[in-house]
Amino acid sequence: QVQLVESGGGLVQCGGSLRLSCATSGISGSIFSISTMSWYRQAPGKQRELVATITSSGSTHYADSVKGRFTISRDNAKNTVYLQMNSLKPEDTAVYFCKFETFGYWGQGTQVTVSS
Repeated sequence: QVQLVESGGGLVQCGGSLRLSCATSGISGSIFSISTMSWYRQAPGKQRELVATITSSGSTHYADSVKGRFTISRDNAKNTVYLQMNSLKPEDTAVYFCKFETFGYWGQGTQVTVSS
């Protein structure tokens, strides 16, 4: 089965940093390397929103709310995508999901809580 497993979430103070990882399995490295990967987040009572995207060529796109603070990257040798989150704010509190955009696969999510 194709699996996306997020890790790295947790409780952090306002202004702190976290690094999320999304490890994929069940697909070849060739497929992963040509795929677009994204991070989404969903806060309680709100719709899921796109946070960041990275294409096969390494081009990145960010939501306005996280520009300058978050960085998405990928390691094709490890079939893994990352989200470096700096200068975290309470409004960043949400469940963060990794998505294999090409096939529409989602991970189960990892909770990020930022305290003020």
